Amino acid sequence: MGSARRFAIWCAVARSLISSPKATPSTPPFNMHIDHTPSVKSILAIFALLLAPLAALQVAAVAKPNVVIIFIDDMGYADIGPFSATKQRTPNLDRMAREGMKLTSFYAAPVCSVSRAQLLTGCYGARVSVPGVYPPGSKHGLHPKEFTIAERLKERGYATAMVGKWHVGDQSEFLPTRQGFDRYFGIPYSNDMQRKSKETGQRVVPLMRDGKVAELLTDEQQTRIVERYTDEAVKFIREKKDSPFLLYLAHNAVHTPIHPGTNFAGKSANGRFGDWVEETDWSVGRVLDTLRELKLDERTLVVFTSDNGPWAIKGADAGSAAPLRGSKGSTWEGGVRVPTLAWWPGKIAPGSVCDAVAGTIDLLPTAVALAGGTVPAEPVLDGRDISPLLFGRSTQSPREAHYYFAGYDLQAVRQGPWKLALAAQPEGMGKGAAKDATNQTPRLYNLEQEIGERTNLAGKHPEVVARLRTLAAKMEAEIGGKNPTARRPAGEVANPQTLYPTESDKPAATKPNAAAKPAALDTLKPGDAISSAAAPQVAGKAFTVSCTVETTQRDAIVLAHGGLSAGYALHLKAGRVAFVVRTGAGDSFTEVLTTSEVTTPVRITAGLASDATMTLTVNDQPAVTGKSASFIPRQPAEEFCLGHDNGMPVAAYTAKKPFKGAITQLKITTP
Repeated sequence: MGSARRFAIWCAVARSLISSPKATPSTPPFNMHIDHTPSVKSILAIFALLLAPLAALQVAAVAKPNVVIIFIDDMGYADIGPFSATKQRTPNLDRMAREGMKLTSFYAAPVCSVSRAQLLTGCYGARVSVPGVYPPGSKHGLHPKEFTIAERLKERGYATAMVGKWHVGDQSEFLPTRQGFDRYFGIPYSNDMQRKSKETGQRVVPLMRDGKVAELLTDEQQTRIVERYTDEAVKFIREKKDSPFLLYLAHNAVHTPIHPGTNFAGKSANGRFGDWVEETDWSVGRVLDTLRELKLDERTLVVFTSDNGPWAIKGADAGSAAPLRGSKGSTWEGGVRVPTLAWWPGKIAPGSVCDAVAGTIDLLPTAVALAGGTVPAEPVLDGRDISPLLFGRSTQSPREAHYYFAGYDLQAVRQGPWKLALAAQPEGMGKGAAKDATNQTPRLYNLEQEIGERTNLAGKHPEVVARLRTLAAKMEAEIGGKNPTARRPAGEVANPQTLYPTESDKPAATKPNAAAKPAALDTLKPGDAISSAAAPQVAGKAFTVSCTVETTQRDAIVLAHGGLSAGYALHLKAGRVAFVVRTGAGDSFTEVLTTSEVTTPVRITAGLASDATMTLTVNDQPAVTGKSASFIPRQPAEEFCLGHDNGMPVAAYTAKKPFKGAITQLKITTP
């Protein structure tokens, strides 16, 4: 019987006692003896009982904890003090760890959009059809019918706010205020996704307030973004201090371009990257201090974590995943295992450490459980309630296994200490796979014995390999690959638009030949990159690429233009030439490969014909052909790169070192 129902019954009983000199003794509530003539004492007792349900309701309301999730962009496993950082100071996070819990096996995803979708929905990105990264103006986004953590907590009476980087769709149907958040303030995608504004002529990103663009920020104006996000977060906490709330604070820091505030620039021993980490630590301190000041600390769960590992190819502007292998864009531990702290004074034991497998997909079911709710059986979630881990009641992961997806490709599975790699794994975004990850599958690692994933134990433990293969096959059939049985659709709009007028929005008729001529490609050297606008325009077209390559490398990136959802590339793969055309995320690509190894110098001609036939010719050898699913659907937003790939990789390269040699006579033509 609910508290409200019991309260109504007690009211009826009290009214009958007060209004009549006698009560009926035959039906006392809960078999309680009530004197026929009510005394003052008995009436007071009745009122005490009468008020008990109301008090219980008030206690229940207070008992719902506030939830604060602080999500950092591109922060590596070793980038904060509690996880062994030494070059940048993080005193607030150090204190958070001393007062709370360090989670050492906490997982996100390889890249931005999928990682955020997982946190919001409690599902692997492959289940909700968010496989990679959404560019500005994408027609796809997180489906509005998916239930987010904000929507589930609103059902429990929570106020909800999102501050910072959204990045699961920038069309109006996909924005935070349409996905369960009462308010939104932030840049809706990565801070490097600048577009040239028609109005100002400057490369900018939009800063949004709820569903509208409030400002257009230049790179220089991004130096205040951590400060502004923090002010907004603190304001929300103060306004909602008397009711349960969810605050999702997702910093654009420490994603490149790096823009520390003026009070932090030049202060760390790790360049501007370390400066921005220190400013992020300051932000965390302000949030925690506000909770302490308002006496909310013992009623608030705070989780600090990152969306993926460090973007290693950015050099000094990237963090560190040590001692893990790999980085952002990979399913090695360094790409997806992230530094994570949980804090709730009085609930989470100070200085505690949890080594059990957990992840961002577990935050939704955990928050709902703490709020007194239960997540429905449908739609299916992949995450589980990890409050027993947080409160020290268990040391075992509530999930059977953890699955490592790259797009829709299931590349590895972990159960307990064992991780089974099922595919070649690139070392990171813009990097190829190392030799030991290319020629050996499956590969079995014991992460408790060797966290760096170097020693393949598959031959010594065939029973573990068999067990993990069975788990992987089941999950692959469910949500992986090209024919899943339980994948839910992404959201999709018919006529997507960028959030502000940009040069790319100009109708083709106004400048019919604006992008018809490729840039002077023959002047480029390996390591160079040019903007997408200056690169050959290949969207919806047939095109031909030709060049001469001279190198002693057997694995190398020759050229690349695109990312995880559209583009093309030429690369050397164990001495053979590969031509890749990508028409969508995940498995939506086609690769044709020469039948034998080549000796350089070599003349390469690769083309995509009007019927989507791919042709690859090397010197005078017979052509190799394949069939793409279609033309490349849109002009890749990423830069055109020669001798490397500095963005989201178009293909699963086997190259692990920069190109060394010469690429000459480069031409890309369209009809």
